[in-house]
Amino acid sequence: DTGNDEQLYECPMCSLTCTNIQILEEHVDLHLEELTFSEGGNSRDLELAQRLQTEEDERQRAEVEKQEREEFKKLQRQYGLDNSGGYKQQFLKNMEREVDRGRMQPFEYHKRKADMMESLAFGIDDGKTKTSGVIEALCKYYQNENKDVRHVWLSTGVDHFHSSLGDRGWGCGYRNFQMLLSSLLQNSLYNDCLRGTSLIPSIPKIQSMIEDAWREGFDPHGASHFNNRLHGSKAWIGACEIYSLLTSLGIKCQIIDFHKPTGPMGTHPRLFEWVLRYYSTDNEGGAKVVCTSKPPIYLQHQGHSRTVIGIEEKKNKTLCLLLFDPGCPSQEMQKLLKQNGDGTSLKLLRKFVGGLKEKQYQIVAVDGVLSLEEKAARCRASQVLTSEKIP
Repeated sequence: DTGNDEQLYECPMCSLTCTNIQILEEHVDLHLEELTFSEGGNSRDLELAQRLQTEEDERQRAEVEKQEREEFKKLQRQYGLDNSGGYKQQFLKNMEREVDRGRMQPFEYHKRKADMMESLAFGIDDGKTKTSGVIEALCKYYQNENKDVRHVWLSTGVDHFHSSLGDRGWGCGYRNFQMLLSSLLQNSLYNDCLRGTSLIPSIPKIQSMIEDAWREGFDPHGASHFNNRLHGSKAWIGACEIYSLLTSLGIKCQIIDFHKPTGPMGTHPRLFEWVLRYYSTDNEGGAKVVCTSKPPIYLQHQGHSRTVIGIEEKKNKTLCLLLFDPGCPSQEMQKLLKQNGDGTSLKLLRKFVGGLKEKQYQIVAVDGVLSLEEKAARCRASQVLTSEKIP
């Protein structure tokens, strides 16, 4: 009320005073239109932001899936599970490459191809990467060595096998099995277990033998990792596959898992102590050189495996493993057969505690023959657990 009887109307949204109700209504309508427009704009902005976020999430998810696929394929290639062929295919491919580069004559290619095909047909190794007589040569060397070795224990005779054109880069597990088998074949204790095996099997044959062990029921978890198939692939094998194969043959063995370092600087002194006990038990006498009746030991770590053929104890009590490495070619191993006085070629074999610093090691050690009941029990046990951990 203005005092002169003029009616005033106040806007409920901004407190503007109007003298005419129609003007006020128009004014309030403008407020409402403005509010509606503002809310609609916010809604559109929100929808746009949500859509952009969804697109970004999908892009990142697709990128992660692509990266995971690439990593999986990389692992498949690394461990020979990419269906790129096996020993035979790699052997032929590498020989063709040698011919293309002028390092192999065509006639040699055809001869080696024929030899390889014959070897695969009979399932036996061609022996072209084998070196025999190293243990005997070492025994003679240590008898005359008068410097710093106090005692040395050597395994029974064992042949060295190195990787060839057909298994380079993935065949170390198979080659170490050939080494171990070459020793067992010389020991009459294992005649019954190996009665179907008089010659060293080829790598494809070993793959088939492991598949046979899986079919018997050994290590179904490990078998599933390889889709129950090794033959025709470049699949890497490890301690569990060696254990399954040996046990399926009726050979008593065990896996010992050194799952963490037990010494300073990431070293594994307990591994060395275990090997010393393995070779020296029942062979402790005062002799400097002890040629034991013990088979060699399969030694596995991430990405590679080797064969332990003995152990030195120095005069200062330090220990040194003697290893056959499948990566060492025959030309180098032959030097050990003509051992010179200073023993320089022994560097091929020697590994001190500071030289084995992988995070984890596994060994497979053979220790006799299984009865049928023991073999069945170990088959059942392998379906749950196959290794003993050293704390």
